Amino acid sequence: MKMKKYELTETTKIWCGVILYQIKALMDFSNIKKGDLGGWIEKEKNLSQENNCWISGDAKVYGNAEVYGDAWVFGDAKVFSDTKVYGDAEVSGDARVSGDARVSGNAEVFGNAEVFGDAKVFNNAWVSGNARVYGNAEFYGNAWVFDNAEVFGNAKVSGNAEVFGTAEVFGNARVSGDAKVSGNAWVSGNAEVFGDAKVFSDAKVFGNAWVSGDAEVFDNAEVFGNAWVFSDTQLKK
Repeated sequence: MKMKKYELTETTKIWCGVILYQIKALMDFSNIKKGDLGGWIEKEKNLSQENNCWISGDAKVYGNAEVYGDAWVFGDAKVFSDTKVYGDAEVSGDARVSGDARVSGNAEVFGNAEVFGDAKVFNNAWVSGNARVYGNAEFYGNAWVFDNAEVFGNAKVSGNAEVFGTAEVFGNARVSGDAKVSGNAWVSGNAEVFGDAKVFSDAKVFGNAWVSGDAEVFDNAEVFGNAWVFSDTQLKK
């Protein structure tokens, strides 16, 4: 029988009505040494005994959540419900990952960020600050959402795209390439923002609209219907 890499200690705490056990390493692996104390789990299902995955600091993993592969959960992070964190993913700071969310690849969720619902964050994507990714949203590539921005619904953000400020991307919207959505801007419906496009201030892009190239949509401008703003266009109101 393969030797376990950690055990549940007798040191416990109650969190949200659940008894959590501090873990202790039983062997050296990665940069963990035998005898090192880790974070807190409800049961062995929460952290795989294989590979280099680990939970440290005051991080808590409970419910039916699973951490496996080479993933790390640390800081004051909370991972719970039916979440899966795997690959080389990291969840840290005061971040929360819950529901049926998946965080994988080299993705990082940190700060006060939240990922929940059926959301997926993968590849090299970052979710930080007070940002929230939820619903059936997918966040991937080298994309970054931060500040107080939200990505939800069936939205997809990918490539090197950035969503920040208090911006929202939702519905079936797509933001990709090197696009940036910021300020109080909205991108929703079936809209797409891609290339080097920028949507910011209080602008709204929705319906089946496209914004691409080096186009900028800002102030109180609205792009909707089947409209397409492209090239070096600047649209404001």
